[in-house]
Amino acid sequence: MNKLLHLKIAAALSVTVGVAAVVALAGCTMIPKYHRPTTNISQAWPSVPGYASAQATNAAVPAADIGWQDFFRDPRLRRLIEIALTNNPDLQAAVYNVQQSRALYHVQQDQLIPVVNVNGSASRTRTPNFFGGSTNGTPPALTYNEFAANLGVTSYEIDLFGRIRSLRRQALETYFATDAARKSAQIALVAQIASAYLSEQEAAQQLAVSREMLDAARQTFDLTKRSVDAGVLSQFDLNTASTQFQAASAAVTGYAQQLAEASDELTFLLGEPLPADLVPTPEFNPQICLSDIPEGLPSDLLERRPDVVEAEHQLKAANANIGAARAAFFPVITLTGSAGYASSSLQSLFEPASAAWGISPQIVWPVFASGTAYHELKAVEAAKYAQAAQYRSTVQNAFREVSDALAVRATVQSQVADQESLVKSDQESYDLTKAGFNSGVNSALDLNLTLQTLDSARLTLVQAQYSRLVSLINLYQALGGGWSEQTVRESAQK
Repeated sequence: MNKLLHLKIAAALSVTVGVAAVVALAGCTMIPKYHRPTTNISQAWPSVPGYASAQATNAAVPAADIGWQDFFRDPRLRRLIEIALTNNPDLQAAVYNVQQSRALYHVQQDQLIPVVNVNGSASRTRTPNFFGGSTNGTPPALTYNEFAANLGVTSYEIDLFGRIRSLRRQALETYFATDAARKSAQIALVAQIASAYLSEQEAAQQLAVSREMLDAARQTFDLTKRSVDAGVLSQFDLNTASTQFQAASAAVTGYAQQLAEASDELTFLLGEPLPADLVPTPEFNPQICLSDIPEGLPSDLLERRPDVVEAEHQLKAANANIGAARAAFFPVITLTGSAGYASSSLQSLFEPASAAWGISPQIVWPVFASGTAYHELKAVEAAKYAQAAQYRSTVQNAFREVSDALAVRATVQSQVADQESLVKSDQESYDLTKAGFNSGVNSALDLNLTLQTLDSARLTLVQAQYSRLVSLINLYQALGGGWSEQTVRESAQK
């Protein structure tokens, strides 16, 4: 009796130890330890010779966390951005991609949980009795009833070597990467809307100036023609005036085309026609967006720019795939089992004597497929190395974009100032020529030529002013700004 008791205790202990070992092994994976690749970028932003260098310091609120509602100050532009974020098809596709990857992650996560099926069945079978006897020589038929109800688990894989957990981690990192891609798509869309909006305003203002230039060129041509008819000027002077008139006319047509294309671009980005009550502001607004953008540290790009975050999550997903490939070298254990009741009578189906159960574990070890598993492992390792190179390329491209935007910001303001000085000088020349014309010293031809020079300088100034605003938008985008509607405070991130 004692020997039998000891055997039972030993059996119970062995089962307990076995279950504990299975649980412990099921929590392990063969995913390599992740190390972020080293990125050979400078710790300071490059400077433009002769201009003040950008100071790489920690910002109270990084540019990437400045909400686009706070960055853009034009209410018309804010409204366009709101419409685009709701209706743009490309952004909607990015949102649905996030939903898809999240659902696929949950599908992969559910592989760790056994699928339990509830089955109920009833059957009645009639079979001729070829071996029985009867009084009239015809054997009576045999009739069988069978009723069953059970719970069953079909082919549940016990994840001893972490294959399923590795695939779950890969799906999770893919989900994170897709969400970062959605942020990148929003950042790009916000910048595109702002740039198209500025292009529309710039084209409208340039069109107005070019029409003034066309009127001045027409008057110059008429005055020159009269002078030629009077014998004061030559045919060469008339040809020059005609060339200027044709060039001014072509410029008007070109700016009208640019205005139409900018409006079409806005319509395309919005995903719907422009609002009927949205009237472009005819006057230039230099405060359409923030000009004091904190550039922060170059290392901030690794944490703030969504495309860099996306590339790192894709690298982590490739790293998790290695764990799944390594697990392919080890056996796969599956479990199939069921427990329930079976009876020939419905009344006695749930009687204790009708209880039934079955369990059938299975182990499969790919001994002769190790060559395939080896090459699959090498393939996923190569994919990881390729993704690591892509990550470094993404970081370097982000650094280059910010550096270019900072260089433009450092120089474009000087261009605007120089062009403003030129317009001021041309305006003074025009005022003096007009005063001379009123006093009879200068001719109408001199006045119109001076006006054309002034309008040409004004046209270049408009281009420089809008280039400055576009450079600020490009810097905001390069630093990762535009993914959030409101500014994200440091306290809200913790």
